[in-house]
Amino acid sequence: MVTALVNGRVLRAGVLRDGEAVLVDGDRIVGVVPASEVPADSAHHDLEGAMLLPGFIDTQVNGGGGVLFNESPTVEGIAAIGAAHRRFGTTGFLPTLISDDLDVIRRAVAAVDEAIAQGVPGVLGIHIEGPFLNVDRRGIHRADKIRALDDEGLAVLTLLKRGRTLVTLAPEQTDPASIRRLADAGVIVAAGHSNATYEQSIAAVEAGATGITHLFNAMSPLTSRAPGLTGAALERPELICGIIVDGHHVSPTTLKIALRCKPPEQLMLVTDAMPSVGNDVDEFMLQGRHIRVVDGICRDEDGTIAGSHLDMAAALANSVKMLGTSVEAAACMAAHAPAALLGLGDSLGTIAPGYRADLVALDDSFGVTGTWIGGAHEDVAIGWITAAAD
Repeated sequence: MVTALVNGRVLRAGVLRDGEAVLVDGDRIVGVVPASEVPADSAHHDLEGAMLLPGFIDTQVNGGGGVLFNESPTVEGIAAIGAAHRRFGTTGFLPTLISDDLDVIRRAVAAVDEAIAQGVPGVLGIHIEGPFLNVDRRGIHRADKIRALDDEGLAVLTLLKRGRTLVTLAPEQTDPASIRRLADAGVIVAAGHSNATYEQSIAAVEAGATGITHLFNAMSPLTSRAPGLTGAALERPELICGIIVDGHHVSPTTLKIALRCKPPEQLMLVTDAMPSVGNDVDEFMLQGRHIRVVDGICRDEDGTIAGSHLDMAAALANSVKMLGTSVEAAACMAAHAPAALLGLGDSLGTIAPGYRADLVALDDSFGVTGTWIGGAHEDVAIGWITAAAD
């Protein structure tokens, strides 16, 4: 039976529209019609005035619900992380592994492959963030885990059979030929944790890199005579850049400048979330280090920021409140842009006939009231926004 989602404001073609209904049959959207044209024999779901947006896609999820992917590279761990983030409107995500041994990466890839095979809701692939990084820009990544990209590493990065593989690497720590090998194998390459020069960055782009991991953080900056990776990221339209809008990782002023350089289609919201998201704990262990969450910031004992205590609903709210974006633009950064980076723009990130019914309903305070993944609905209790601006 067709289900009609009615009495909401539907984001369609970049505009929130009243008086329209979304028709869902199975896992697909089969129509967006005026409310007066809803089929009489359809089941009705009353959105009670909520905004209906494409489900959020988070390409950088280290953990959630008390689970860290590096410590639990299992189907059960992935399912727990996905369930924790779903309450914040995330309907598609990449479990993200920070720099670790190749055997851990192999286990993580196998777990993601099996999670997709089993139909764990929301899993779109894996993000392997390191270990092929610049040790001087490692951030919270352990120096002893960072290594050069060799043939064994290339083989590990191309193991996934189902879903998408996103890899973050430092362009200066490898060569354009290796980046081209990854791109030709279907791996999505993002530059990050890098001291690359502008020239090295552009060579990586020309070899097939299409993404930037957490723009401005852990990368060579834009300066007067050395544009660095940041300058390349802001200049090149083919690069989709992840941004962490929590008010801690990057100044809102700096992010506003990025929005002057790149349209919402080229910026994507990411959480870089840690196990504390969707959980009431304020401390956890990360590869032997004690991490505490204080004032919404995850830090180790030396004060280094360790991921974030951010969810996607809060990231969207912060984009509106801190950066002055429209809801429509923020929703583009939360759904359309990441779908495009993953090569899934023809099936996810948009509310239109033929697209998968991955949706999120938000009230006017950006509280999530419901989600749909492949047409399967789940009510969500309001009140779990973790880091929205006042």
